[in-house]
Amino acid sequence: MITLSDESSQPLYMQIYGQLKAHILAGELGQGSRLTSIRALARELGVGKNTITYAYEQLCAEGYIENRARSGFFVAALDPGLVLPPAAAVPEASAEAGDEASRGGIALTHDFRYGRLSAGDFPLGQWRKITHQVLGGFEAERMADYPSAKGELGLRRRLKDYLAASRGVRCRTEQIIMGPGTQWCMSILCRLMAPGAVAMEDPGYDGVRHVFSIHGRKLIPVPVGERGLDPDTLEALDARALYITPSRQFPTGTVMPIQNRLRILEWAYRRKAIVLEDDYDSEFRYAGRPIPSIQSIDSRGCVVYLGTASKALSPALRLSYMVLPEALLARYHALYDRYASPVPWLEQKVFEIFIRDGHWERHLRRICLANSRRHAALVKAIGRCMGDDVKIWGEKAGLQLLVEFRNGLSEAEALARAAQAGVKVYPVSQYWMDPGRYGGNMVLLGFAGMAVETIPAGVEKLARAWLD
Repeated sequence: MITLSDESSQPLYMQIYGQLKAHILAGELGQGSRLTSIRALARELGVGKNTITYAYEQLCAEGYIENRARSGFFVAALDPGLVLPPAAAVPEASAEAGDEASRGGIALTHDFRYGRLSAGDFPLGQWRKITHQVLGGFEAERMADYPSAKGELGLRRRLKDYLAASRGVRCRTEQIIMGPGTQWCMSILCRLMAPGAVAMEDPGYDGVRHVFSIHGRKLIPVPVGERGLDPDTLEALDARALYITPSRQFPTGTVMPIQNRLRILEWAYRRKAIVLEDDYDSEFRYAGRPIPSIQSIDSRGCVVYLGTASKALSPALRLSYMVLPEALLARYHALYDRYASPVPWLEQKVFEIFIRDGHWERHLRRICLANSRRHAALVKAIGRCMGDDVKIWGEKAGLQLLVEFRNGLSEAEALARAAQAGVKVYPVSQYWMDPGRYGGNMVLLGFAGMAVETIPAGVEKLARAWLD
Protein backbone atom coordinates (compact mmCIF):
# COMPACT_ATOMS: atom_id res chain seq x y z
CA MET A 1 0.00 0.00 0.00
CA ILE A 2 1.27 3.45 -0.94
CA THR A 3 0.43 6.50 1.17
CA LEU A 4 1.17 10.05 0.09
CA SER A 5 1.63 13.17 2.21
CA ASP A 6 1.25 16.75 1.02
CA GLU A 7 3.31 17.87 4.04
CA SER A 8 6.38 15.86 3.05
CA SER A 9 9.40 17.71 1.70
CA GLN A 10 9.72 15.00 -0.97
CA PRO A 11 7.85 15.39 -4.28
CA LEU A 12 5.02 12.90 -4.83
CA TYR A 13 6.85 10.82 -7.42
CA MET A 14 9.78 10.33 -4.98
CA GLN A 15 7.38 9.20 -2.26
CA ILE A 16 5.93 6.60 -4.65
CA TYR A 17 9.39 5.54 -5.84
CA GLY A 18 10.69 5.18 -2.26
CA GLN A 19 7.79 3.07 -1.05
CA LEU A 20 7.83 0.75 -4.07
CA LYS A 21 11.60 0.31 -3.69
CA ALA A 22 11.14 -0.58 -0.01
CA HIS A 23 8.48 -3.20 -0.90
CA ILE A 24 10.82 -4.75 -3.47
CA LEU A 25 13.79 -4.88 -1.08
CA ALA A 26 11.62 -6.38 1.65
CA GLY A 27 10.53 -9.15 -0.71
CA GLU A 28 6.91 -8.03 -0.60
CA LEU A 29 7.08 -7.59 -4.39
CA GLY A 30 8.96 -10.64 -5.62
CA GLN A 31 10.84 -11.20 -8.84
CA GLY A 32 8.52 -11.12 -11.85
CA SER A 33 5.67 -9.44 -9.97
CA ARG A 34 3.66 -7.15 -12.23
CA LEU A 35 3.21 -3.58 -11.02
CA THR A 36 -0.10 -1.78 -11.24
CA SER A 37 -0.38 0.05 -14.57
CA ILE A 38 0.43 3.73 -14.70
CA ARG A 39 -3.16 4.72 -15.48
CA ALA A 40 -4.64 2.53 -12.72
CA LEU A 41 -2.17 3.61 -10.04
CA ALA A 42 -2.63 7.28 -10.93
CA ARG A 43 -6.41 6.89 -10.54
CA GLU A 44 -5.98 4.95 -7.26
CA LEU A 45 -3.66 7.57 -5.69
CA GLY A 46 -5.41 10.59 -7.18
CA VAL A 47 -2.33 11.94 -8.96
CA GLY A 48 -1.40 12.65 -12.55
CA LYS A 49 -0.05 9.94 -14.85
CA ASN A 50 3.26 11.81 -15.19
CA THR A 51 3.84 11.45 -11.45
CA ILE A 52 3.60 7.64 -11.71
CA THR A 53 5.67 7.64 -14.90
CA TYR A 54 8.52 9.55 -13.19
CA ALA A 55 8.50 7.08 -10.26
CA TYR A 56 8.54 4.02 -12.54
CA GLU A 57 11.30 5.52 -14.73
CA GLN A 58 13.48 6.06 -11.68
CA LEU A 59 12.97 2.45 -10.57
CA CYS A 60 13.81 1.27 -14.09
CA ALA A 61 16.95 3.41 -14.20
CA GLU A 62 18.17 1.84 -10.95
CA GLY A 63 17.35 -1.69 -12.10
CA TYR A 64 14.60 -2.52 -9.63
CA ILE A 65 11.94 -2.99 -12.32
CA GLU A 66 11.87 -3.48 -16.07
CA ASN A 67 9.49 -2.31 -18.75
CA ARG A 68 8.27 -5.09 -21.04
CA ALA A 69 6.81 -3.82 -24.29
CA ARG A 70 2.99 -4.04 -24.38
CA SER A 71 2.99 -5.96 -21.09
CA GLY A 72 3.78 -3.41 -18.40
CA PHE A 73 6.30 -3.08 -15.58
CA PHE A 74 7.71 -6.08 -13.69
CA VAL A 75 10.05 -6.52 -10.72
CA ALA A 76 13.54 -7.35 -12.00
CA ALA A 77 15.65 -10.32 -10.86
CA LEU A 78 17.61 -9.45 -7.70
CA ASP A 79 19.97 -11.78 -5.87
CA PRO A 80 18.38 -12.13 -2.38
CA GLY A 81 21.81 -12.58 -0.83
CA LEU A 82 22.89 -9.17 -2.07
CA VAL A 83 19.79 -7.29 -0.98
CA LEU A 84 19.99 -5.65 2.43
CA PRO A 85 16.83 -5.61 4.50
CA PRO A 86 15.48 -2.15 5.25
CA ALA A 87 17.36 -0.65 8.20
CA ALA A 88 15.45 0.19 11.32
CA ALA A 89 15.42 3.87 12.10
CA VAL A 90 17.99 4.72 14.76
CA PRO A 91 17.56 8.06 16.51
CA GLU A 92 20.52 10.40 16.23
CA ALA A 93 22.38 11.08 19.45
CA SER A 94 23.93 14.49 19.76
CA ALA A 95 27.51 14.93 20.93
CA GLU A 96 26.13 16.56 24.04
CA ALA A 97 23.88 13.57 24.73
CA GLY A 98 26.81 11.20 24.32
CA ASP A 99 28.89 13.24 26.72
CA GLU A 100 26.01 13.30 29.18
CA ALA A 101 25.70 9.53 29.08
CA SER A 102 29.43 9.05 29.56
CA ARG A 103 29.24 11.11 32.74
CA GLY A 104 26.33 9.16 34.13
CA GLY A 105 23.94 12.10 33.73
CA ILE A 106 26.16 14.71 35.43
CA ALA A 107 25.76 18.10 33.77
CA LEU A 108 28.88 19.51 32.09
CA THR A 109 29.67 22.95 33.49
CA HIS A 110 33.22 23.54 32.20
CA ASP A 111 34.98 22.20 29.10
CA PHE A 112 38.75 22.76 28.92
CA ARG A 113 38.92 21.62 25.31
CA TYR A 114 42.00 22.44 23.27
CA GLY A 115 41.44 23.48 19.64
CA ARG A 116 38.05 25.08 20.12
CA LEU A 117 38.06 28.87 19.91
CA SER A 118 35.56 31.31 21.36
CA ALA A 119 32.91 32.18 18.77
CA GLY A 120 32.86 35.74 20.11
CA ASP A 121 36.53 36.18 19.20
CA PHE A 122 35.92 35.66 15.49
CA PRO A 123 35.66 39.00 13.59
CA LEU A 124 32.27 38.07 12.16
CA GLY A 125 31.13 41.58 11.21
CA GLN A 126 34.33 42.41 9.35
CA TRP A 127 34.47 39.01 7.65
CA ARG A 128 30.85 39.36 6.51
CA LYS A 129 31.49 42.87 5.20
CA ILE A 130 34.53 41.82 3.17
CA THR A 131 32.69 38.77 1.84
CA HIS A 132 29.87 41.00 0.56
CA GLN A 133 32.48 43.33 -0.90
CA VAL A 134 34.17 40.51 -2.80
CA LEU A 135 30.91 39.01 -4.08
CA GLY A 136 29.74 42.42 -5.22
CA GLY A 137 32.94 43.24 -7.09
CA PHE A 138 34.23 42.44 -10.54
CA GLU A 139 36.33 39.55 -9.22
CA ALA A 140 33.19 37.65 -8.22
CA GLU A 141 33.32 36.04 -11.66
CA ARG A 142 36.16 33.92 -10.27
CA MET A 143 33.45 31.92 -8.52
CA ALA A 144 32.93 30.22 -11.89
CA ASP A 145 36.57 29.08 -12.14
CA TYR A 146 38.92 26.68 -10.35
CA PRO A 147 41.45 28.11 -7.86
CA SER A 148 45.08 28.11 -9.01
CA ALA A 149 47.19 25.19 -7.80
CA LYS A 150 49.24 27.06 -5.20
CA GLY A 151 46.47 29.37 -4.06
CA GLU A 152 45.60 32.97 -4.83
CA LEU A 153 48.62 35.05 -5.80
CA GLY A 154 47.41 38.12 -3.92
CA LEU A 155 46.98 36.20 -0.66
CA ARG A 156 50.36 34.52 -0.97
CA ARG A 157 52.01 37.92 -1.48
CA ARG A 158 50.33 39.20 1.70
CA LEU A 159 51.43 36.11 3.61
CA LYS A 160 55.00 36.51 2.37
CA ASP A 161 55.17 40.03 3.80
CA TYR A 162 53.46 39.01 7.04
CA LEU A 163 55.73 36.03 7.63
CA ALA A 164 58.85 38.07 6.90
CA ALA A 165 57.83 40.73 9.43
CA SER A 166 56.50 38.43 12.17
CA ARG A 167 58.61 35.26 11.91
CA GLY A 168 61.61 36.27 9.80
CA VAL A 169 60.63 33.79 7.06
CA ARG A 170 62.62 34.39 3.90
CA CYS A 171 61.03 33.22 0.68
CA ARG A 172 59.64 34.11 -2.72
CA THR A 173 55.88 34.23 -3.20
CA GLU A 174 56.23 31.20 -5.47
CA GLN A 175 57.37 29.08 -2.52
CA ILE A 176 54.12 29.53 -0.57
CA ILE A 177 51.46 26.83 -1.08
CA MET A 178 47.96 27.20 0.39
CA GLY A 179 46.37 24.12 1.94
CA PRO A 180 43.26 23.16 3.95
CA GLY A 181 45.14 22.19 7.11
CA THR A 182 48.51 20.99 8.34
CA GLN A 183 47.62 17.34 7.83
CA TRP A 184 46.87 17.97 4.14
CA CYS A 185 50.20 19.78 3.77
CA MET A 186 51.99 16.85 5.42
CA SER A 187 50.30 14.44 3.05
CA ILE A 188 51.67 16.42 0.09
CA LEU A 189 55.12 16.57 1.69
CA CYS A 190 55.18 12.80 2.08
CA ARG A 191 55.07 12.60 -1.71
CA LEU A 192 57.62 15.37 -2.23
CA MET A 193 60.31 14.18 0.18
CA ALA A 194 62.81 11.44 -0.57
CA PRO A 195 61.98 8.01 0.86
CA GLY A 196 63.13 7.34 4.39
CA ALA A 197 62.24 7.46 8.05
CA VAL A 198 60.86 10.55 9.80
CA ALA A 199 62.11 11.50 13.27
CA MET A 200 59.41 13.07 15.42
CA GLU A 201 59.13 14.63 18.86
CA ASP A 202 57.90 12.27 21.54
CA PRO A 203 55.40 13.32 22.80
CA GLY A 204 54.15 15.01 19.65
CA TYR A 205 51.16 15.86 17.50
CA ASP A 206 49.32 12.59 16.81
CA GLY A 207 47.44 14.04 13.82
CA VAL A 208 50.66 14.43 11.86
CA ARG A 209 51.94 11.09 13.09
CA HIS A 210 48.84 9.48 11.56
CA VAL A 211 49.56 11.11 8.19
CA PHE A 212 53.12 9.80 8.16
CA SER A 213 51.89 6.33 9.08
CA ILE A 214 49.29 6.04 6.32
CA HIS A 215 51.95 7.09 3.81
CA GLY A 216 54.14 4.23 4.95
CA ARG A 217 56.82 6.34 6.62
CA LYS A 218 58.79 4.72 9.40
CA LEU A 219 58.58 6.91 12.51
CA ILE A 220 61.43 7.36 14.99
CA PRO A 221 60.44 8.87 18.35
CA VAL A 222 62.83 11.48 19.78
CA PRO A 223 62.44 12.33 23.48
CA VAL A 224 61.37 15.85 24.48
CA GLY A 225 62.62 17.49 27.66
CA GLU A 226 62.19 20.87 29.30
CA ARG A 227 64.18 22.54 26.48
CA GLY A 228 62.38 20.68 23.75
CA LEU A 229 64.04 18.09 21.55
CA ASP A 230 67.72 17.43 22.32
CA PRO A 231 69.77 17.60 19.06
CA ASP A 232 72.32 15.13 20.46
CA THR A 233 69.73 12.36 20.20
CA LEU A 234 69.50 12.83 16.42
CA GLU A 235 73.05 11.70 15.72
CA ALA A 236 72.35 7.98 16.10
CA LEU A 237 69.14 8.08 14.03
CA ASP A 238 68.83 7.05 10.41
CA ALA A 239 66.20 9.66 9.48
CA ARG A 240 65.70 11.66 6.28
CA ALA A 241 63.29 14.15 7.84
CA LEU A 242 62.55 15.67 11.24
CA TYR A 243 59.14 17.03 12.31
CA ILE A 244 59.30 19.59 15.13
CA THR A 245 57.19 22.30 16.81
CA PRO A 246 60.08 24.45 18.10
CA SER A 247 58.26 27.72 18.87
CA ARG A 248 55.93 25.94 21.27
CA GLN A 249 56.33 22.21 21.44
CA PHE A 250 53.06 20.30 21.35
CA PRO A 251 51.86 19.22 23.83
CA THR A 252 54.46 20.18 26.47
CA GLY A 253 54.66 23.87 25.53
CA THR A 254 58.47 24.04 25.77
CA VAL A 255 60.36 26.52 23.58
CA MET A 256 63.48 25.36 21.76
CA PRO A 257 66.45 27.71 22.40
CA ILE A 258 68.34 29.20 19.48
CA GLN A 259 71.43 27.05 20.15
CA ASN A 260 69.43 23.86 19.64
CA ARG A 261 67.83 25.26 16.49
CA LEU A 262 71.24 25.92 14.99
CA ARG A 263 72.44 22.44 15.90
CA ILE A 264 69.39 20.88 14.26
CA LEU A 265 70.15 22.80 11.08
CA GLU A 266 73.75 21.63 11.16
CA TRP A 267 72.51 18.03 11.55
CA ALA A 268 70.16 18.46 8.59
CA TYR A 269 72.94 19.92 6.39
CA ARG A 270 75.25 16.99 7.12
CA ARG A 271 72.56 14.35 6.62
CA LYS A 272 70.90 16.06 3.65
CA ALA A 273 67.68 15.84 5.65
CA ILE A 274 64.52 17.94 5.61
CA VAL A 275 63.32 19.81 8.70
CA LEU A 276 59.53 20.18 8.93
CA GLU A 277 58.93 23.22 11.14
CA ASP A 278 55.32 23.43 12.34
CA ASP A 279 54.84 26.96 13.72
CA TYR A 280 51.22 26.22 14.62
CA ASP A 281 50.45 28.86 17.29
CA SER A 282 53.46 31.17 17.24
CA GLU A 283 51.14 34.21 17.45
CA PHE A 284 50.33 33.49 21.10
CA ARG A 285 53.19 34.56 23.29
CA TYR A 286 52.36 36.40 26.52
CA ALA A 287 55.84 37.32 27.80
CA GLY A 288 58.99 38.36 25.94
CA ARG A 289 59.64 38.34 22.22
CA PRO A 290 59.30 35.19 20.10
CA ILE A 291 62.42 33.39 18.93
CA PRO A 292 62.81 33.61 15.12
CA SER A 293 61.67 30.62 13.11
CA ILE A 294 64.20 27.97 12.12
CA GLN A 295 63.43 28.75 8.49
CA SER A 296 64.66 32.32 9.02
CA ILE A 297 68.17 31.08 9.86
CA ASP A 298 68.32 28.31 7.26
CA SER A 299 71.05 29.21 4.75
CA ARG A 300 70.89 26.06 2.62
CA GLY A 301 67.19 25.50 1.99
CA CYS A 302 66.45 22.41 4.07
CA VAL A 303 63.47 23.72 6.11
CA VAL A 304 59.78 23.47 5.23
CA TYR A 305 57.85 26.10 7.20
CA LEU A 306 54.21 25.32 8.05
CA GLY A 307 51.67 27.81 9.39
CA THR A 308 47.93 28.10 9.87
CA ALA A 309 45.15 30.55 10.65
CA SER A 310 43.23 27.83 12.52
CA LYS A 311 44.45 28.86 15.97
CA ALA A 312 44.26 32.65 15.61
CA LEU A 313 41.26 33.07 13.29
CA SER A 314 39.11 29.98 12.71
CA PRO A 315 39.72 26.23 12.25
CA ALA A 316 36.56 26.05 10.13
CA LEU A 317 38.00 28.25 7.35
CA ARG A 318 40.76 25.69 6.59
CA LEU A 319 43.41 28.32 5.83
CA SER A 320 46.89 26.85 6.18
CA TYR A 321 50.08 27.15 4.17
CA MET A 322 53.57 25.78 3.73
CA VAL A 323 56.76 27.42 2.47
CA LEU A 324 58.75 24.98 0.36
CA PRO A 325 62.53 25.14 -0.12
CA GLU A 326 63.59 25.39 -3.75
CA ALA A 327 64.47 21.69 -4.09
CA LEU A 328 60.99 20.54 -3.04
CA LEU A 329 59.33 23.33 -5.02
CA ALA A 330 60.64 21.89 -8.28
CA ARG A 331 59.17 18.51 -7.41
CA TYR A 332 55.88 20.15 -6.40
CA HIS A 333 55.63 21.73 -9.86
CA ALA A 334 56.28 18.38 -11.50
CA LEU A 335 53.56 16.60 -9.51
CA TYR A 336 50.88 19.18 -8.70
CA ASP A 337 50.82 21.97 -11.27
CA ARG A 338 47.64 20.53 -12.77
CA TYR A 339 45.82 20.35 -9.43
CA ALA A 340 43.37 23.03 -8.28
CA SER A 341 43.86 24.49 -4.82
CA PRO A 342 41.69 22.68 -2.24
CA VAL A 343 41.11 25.98 -0.39
CA PRO A 344 37.98 27.78 -1.69
CA TRP A 345 38.73 30.91 -3.71
CA LEU A 346 36.25 33.04 -1.74
CA GLU A 347 37.87 32.32 1.63
CA GLN A 348 41.31 33.04 0.19
CA LYS A 349 40.20 36.35 -1.29
CA VAL A 350 38.48 37.49 1.88
CA PHE A 351 41.57 36.61 3.93
CA GLU A 352 43.77 38.53 1.48
CA ILE A 353 41.72 41.71 1.93
CA PHE A 354 41.51 41.07 5.68
CA ILE A 355 45.32 41.15 5.80
CA ARG A 356 45.70 43.98 3.26
CA ASP A 357 43.44 46.39 5.11
CA GLY A 358 45.14 45.87 8.48
CA HIS A 359 42.36 43.81 10.08
CA TRP A 360 44.62 40.78 10.58
CA GLU A 361 47.16 42.65 12.71
CA ARG A 362 44.43 44.32 14.75
CA HIS A 363 42.70 40.98 15.21
CA LEU A 364 45.94 39.36 16.38
CA ARG A 365 46.48 42.07 18.97
CA ARG A 366 42.93 41.68 20.23
CA ILE A 367 42.94 37.88 20.27
CA CYS A 368 46.33 37.74 21.98
CA LEU A 369 45.08 40.06 24.70
CA ALA A 370 41.92 37.97 25.19
CA ASN A 371 43.86 34.70 25.43
CA SER A 372 46.50 36.29 27.64
CA ARG A 373 43.73 37.05 30.14
CA ARG A 374 42.39 33.49 29.91
CA HIS A 375 45.90 32.10 30.35
CA ALA A 376 46.58 34.31 33.36
CA ALA A 377 43.27 33.37 34.96
CA LEU A 378 43.98 29.66 34.49
CA VAL A 379 47.56 29.79 35.80
CA LYS A 380 46.55 31.92 38.78
CA ALA A 381 43.64 29.64 39.67
CA ILE A 382 45.78 26.49 39.42
CA GLY A 383 48.44 28.06 41.61
CA ARG A 384 45.89 29.19 44.21
CA CYS A 385 43.86 25.99 44.31
CA MET A 386 46.47 23.29 43.69
CA GLY A 387 49.81 24.80 44.66
CA ASP A 388 52.72 22.36 44.69
CA ASP A 389 50.50 19.33 44.12
CA VAL A 390 50.84 19.92 40.37
CA LYS A 391 53.40 21.14 37.90
CA ILE A 392 52.35 23.33 34.95
CA TRP A 393 53.95 22.79 31.54
CA GLY A 394 53.72 25.41 28.78
CA GLU A 395 53.21 28.71 30.62
CA LYS A 396 53.45 32.14 28.95
CA ALA A 397 52.40 31.06 25.46
CA GLY A 398 49.92 29.08 23.39
CA LEU A 399 46.33 28.01 23.95
CA GLN A 400 46.73 25.05 26.31
CA LEU A 401 48.58 23.90 29.42
CA LEU A 402 49.69 20.51 30.64
CA VAL A 403 49.06 19.74 34.29
CA GLU A 404 51.34 17.10 35.82
CA PHE A 405 50.24 15.56 39.13
CA ARG A 406 52.72 15.25 41.98
CA ASN A 407 50.31 13.59 44.41
CA GLY A 408 50.23 10.17 42.75
CA LEU A 409 47.05 10.80 40.73
CA SER A 410 46.94 9.01 37.36
CA GLU A 411 45.64 10.38 34.08
CA ALA A 412 42.74 7.91 34.02
CA GLU A 413 41.69 8.70 37.58
CA ALA A 414 42.00 12.45 36.98
CA LEU A 415 39.73 12.24 33.93
CA ALA A 416 37.15 10.19 35.83
CA ARG A 417 37.12 12.48 38.87
CA ALA A 418 36.85 15.58 36.69
CA ALA A 419 33.90 14.06 34.81
CA GLN A 420 32.14 13.33 38.09
CA ALA A 421 32.58 16.99 38.99
CA GLY A 422 31.05 18.08 35.68
CA VAL A 423 34.35 19.28 34.19
CA LYS A 424 35.86 18.01 30.93
CA VAL A 425 39.64 17.76 30.71
CA TYR A 426 41.61 15.78 28.15
CA PRO A 427 44.14 12.93 28.10
CA VAL A 428 47.67 13.24 26.73
CA SER A 429 48.68 9.58 26.58
CA GLN A 430 47.92 9.38 22.84
CA TYR A 431 50.70 11.87 22.10
CA TRP A 432 53.45 9.44 23.15
CA MET A 433 54.83 6.95 20.62
CA ASP A 434 56.85 5.27 23.34
CA PRO A 435 54.42 4.78 26.26
CA GLY A 436 57.33 3.86 28.51
CA ARG A 437 58.46 7.49 28.50
CA TYR A 438 55.13 8.76 29.82
CA GLY A 439 54.57 8.79 33.57
CA GLY A 440 50.80 8.46 33.12
CA ASN A 441 50.10 11.47 35.34
CA MET A 442 49.13 14.42 33.14
CA VAL A 443 46.05 16.02 31.60
CA LEU A 444 45.63 18.76 29.01
CA LEU A 445 43.65 21.95 29.65
CA GLY A 446 42.76 24.22 26.76
CA PHE A 447 41.33 27.66 27.46
CA ALA A 448 40.76 29.53 24.18
CA GLY A 449 37.08 28.57 23.98
CA MET A 450 36.22 29.59 27.54
CA ALA A 451 34.92 32.83 29.02
CA VAL A 452 37.64 34.18 31.29
CA GLU A 453 35.26 34.67 34.23
CA THR A 454 34.29 30.96 34.22
CA ILE A 455 37.83 29.60 34.46
CA PRO A 456 38.45 30.01 38.23
CA ALA A 457 35.25 28.16 39.14
CA GLY A 458 36.22 25.30 36.84
CA VAL A 459 39.66 25.03 38.43
CA GLU A 460 38.12 25.08 41.91
CA LYS A 461 35.95 22.10 40.95
CA LEU A 462 39.00 20.27 39.64
CA ALA A 463 40.96 20.99 42.79
CA ARG A 464 38.21 19.53 44.96
CA ALA A 465 37.97 16.48 42.68
CA TRP A 466 41.72 15.87 42.47
CA LEU A 467 43.07 16.90 45.84
CA ASP A 468 40.37 16.32 48.47
